[in-house]
Amino acid sequence: MSGAGDIEGAVQAALNALGARYDVLPCDPQLADTAAFCAHYGIPPAVSANTILVASRKDPKRYAACLALATTKLDVNHKVSELLGVKKLSFASGEETAGMTGMMIGGVTPFGLPPDLPIYVDDRIVQLETVVVGGGSRSCKLKIAPEVFARMPGVQVVSGLAVEREG
Repeated sequence: MSGAGDIEGAVQAALNALGARYDVLPCDPQLADTAAFCAHYGIPPAVSANTILVASRKDPKRYAACLALATTKLDVNHKVSELLGVKKLSFASGEETAGMTGMMIGGVTPFGLPPDLPIYVDDRIVQLETVVVGGGSRSCKLKIAPEVFARMPGVQVVSGLAVEREG
């Protein structure tokens, strides 16, 4: 697998090719998981999003990357299942995620993913002025203008991709 710098460079090259407005936010890799990152760096969870790889449970495996706000949970059993056209889905393992994306959980981003991987973005995200997403490694995050998703190949903005967390 490539090093973190290679992945971060590929991610930033993808952003530059899209003409995206973004800032790189350095991150202690020990604090890359969203809750720890938000708490330590003072980023509200309502403007922080997770890129989650989901996988069908049966072969042939089907995958999708889903982007949802930290204040929500992905509707895997209904909406994502419907979008992918499979009955049973689960979150991909760390190994599957790394193998499919080249990125570790805590750093996965929707940018620089394989071109044949569908990317679903919860519609709440595109309504924000900026959103913080993974940077490709656990060493950085990206603060981006979410309007980039409207121009990004392979992206589908989906209403109801995620639901508000209870409590």
